[in-house]
Amino acid sequence: MIQRLYKAYLASRKVTTDSRDITPGCIFFAFKGEHFDGNAFAPQALEQGAALCVISDSTYKTDERCIVVDDVLATLQELAREHRRHLTIPIIGITGTNGKTTTKELVHAVLQKRYRTAATKGNFNNHLGVPLTLLAIPANAELAIVEMGANHPGEIEFLCGIADPDCGLITNVGRAHLEGFGSFEGVVRTKTELYRHLRAKQGLVFVNADNERLMHEAEGMESTAYGRNAGADVRGTFVGSEPYMHFYFEVGDNVYNVHSNLLGAYNFDNAMAAVAVGLHFGVEPFDIKEAIEEYTPSNNRSQYKRTGRNALYLDCYNANPSSMAVAIESFGQLQASRKVAIIGGMHELGADERKEHRQLVAELEAIHPEQCLLVGPEFDGIELPPYMLRFDDTADLKAHLHTNPISGATVLVKGSNTNRLWTLEEEL
Repeated sequence: MIQRLYKAYLASRKVTTDSRDITPGCIFFAFKGEHFDGNAFAPQALEQGAALCVISDSTYKTDERCIVVDDVLATLQELAREHRRHLTIPIIGITGTNGKTTTKELVHAVLQKRYRTAATKGNFNNHLGVPLTLLAIPANAELAIVEMGANHPGEIEFLCGIADPDCGLITNVGRAHLEGFGSFEGVVRTKTELYRHLRAKQGLVFVNADNERLMHEAEGMESTAYGRNAGADVRGTFVGSEPYMHFYFEVGDNVYNVHSNLLGAYNFDNAMAAVAVGLHFGVEPFDIKEAIEEYTPSNNRSQYKRTGRNALYLDCYNANPSSMAVAIESFGQLQASRKVAIIGGMHELGADERKEHRQLVAELEAIHPEQCLLVGPEFDGIELPPYMLRFDDTADLKAHLHTNPISGATVLVKGSNTNRLWTLEEEL
C-alpha cells in the first residue's frame, strides 16, 4: 500500500490534508477531527482531480482510488519515512525550548545564499507538520531544514525516526511544557533525543559553546561549537540591542559586523547558530552577514514597531519561563526613560505554575518598569507591588487601555499566541 502511495506521490509531489487545496494528481489524506470529518470530503476530492484519497471510514469509499486505513496520520508518517529513505540531500534537524523557529528561519536565509533550500513552514514542527514538511521538499532541493517540537518525552526521538536528520542543533533547553515533561530534566532528556539520534549515525551537531549542559550532552560527538566562548570553533561577540541586535563574528583574521532586524540579546545565540551552519556548508562569510541582515521576523516574534504613541517590542507568539526570563532581562537593559511591560500568563506548567509565575513577578520587579500589566488567571493570588495590575483576560486589558491610554513609552508585549496580546496593538 505504501509503495502504491509513493508511486502516486512521485507523480505529483503533492499531498494535502485540506479538501479546499485539491490539485490534479495530489493525494488527499482525510483526517477526522472534533468538529469535522475529512472522510466526507473524499468523493469531492476525487471529482476535483485527486489521484488517491486515504480515508479511515469505508462508508466514503467510492472506488479503488480510496485507500481505507486504520490510522490516516500513521499512514502519512510512513509515506514520509519512505520518501526520506529515497532522499540523498543533507537534512538539518533543529529543536530546542526557545528560538527554534527563528533559528530555522535564519539558517534557511543563510543557506539560500548558496543552495536551493527547503525548510519547515512557520512552526509546523509536530507529528503532522514534520511528515508534511518532508513531502513538500522540492525535487531540485539541495538541502532541507526540519524543525521539530515536543511537549512530551519521546517525541523528538519519534520525529527523528521520520526526518532522520544528518546533522542538527538544539537551540537551548529550558523550563517549558513542564506539565508534559514532568521536570527540567525531562525537557533535557527529550530535546537531547536529537543528539542520541545523531550520535547513532555519527552525524554532526552544532552546539552553543556557552551552554555548559548542551556541551556536556554532546561530548564525544562530532561537533562545531559556536558562541562567545574563547574556545568556540565559530566565535562571535554581542555588541548591543537598541533596539535591534548588533553583533560580529570572526572568520580567521576577519571580523564581520552584523546589524540585524532582531530584538534582544537572546537572539545572538540564534544568529550565531546560523553563522556556524552556514560556514560548515561553505557559505561565504559576507553572504552570511548579508542574509542575517536581510532577515525580518514576522508573526509577532521579536518585532519592533513604532505606533503614533509608543515604541513596541512585540514577542507574543510563544512564552515559557525560560523565554520570559531572557525577554525581561533584555528589556531591562534597554535605555528608555519610560518602560511598560504587558505580560501574559504561561501555560502547561503543571504543578510548577504558581512557583513559575511568582518567579516571573520577581523578574519584573528586578527591572522595575513604570507599569506592569499582567493578563490571565495564572497571576491570581500572587502579591503584587502597586505598579503591577492584573487582568482576567486580554479583552479586559484592552478596555483598560482604551480608557487609560499609554503614551511616550517603550512597551514590552510578551505572551503566548493563546493570550492574543497582539490584539492590543491598536490601543498602544
